[in-house]
Amino acid sequence: MKNSQTLIASTFAGIMGVAGMVSTASAVPDQPEAWEKCAGIAKAGKNDCGSLDGKHGCAGQSTEDNAAAEWVYVPEGTCEKITGGVVKKVKPAKTS
Repeated sequence: MKNSQTLIASTFAGIMGVAGMVSTASAVPDQPEAWEKCAGIAKAGKNDCGSLDGKHGCAGQSTEDNAAAEWVYVPEGTCEKITGGVVKKVKPAKTS
C-alpha cells in the first residue's frame, strides 16, 4: 500500500513539474505599444487596409506583392529596417 501511495505522489509531482514548464515555455511576448504604417512590403492579399492610392478600400484586396500603395502595420521603428519598407503617416481615426 505504501509503494502505491509513493508512486501516486511521484506521478503527481512529475505532472505538476511538466505543467509548470509548459506554461513558461508558451508565454507570449509583450505586444508593441506603438505601430507604424509600412508601405511597399505587403504580399498580395495580405494588406491591412485600403490602398494609399485609393484603388481599393479594404484589407486583403491587394493584387501584387510589395506594391508601393499597399501597406501593413508593423511595430514602430521596424519598417525602415525591412527592404522596400517606407513609413507612411497614420491618419487619426474619424470621430462621429
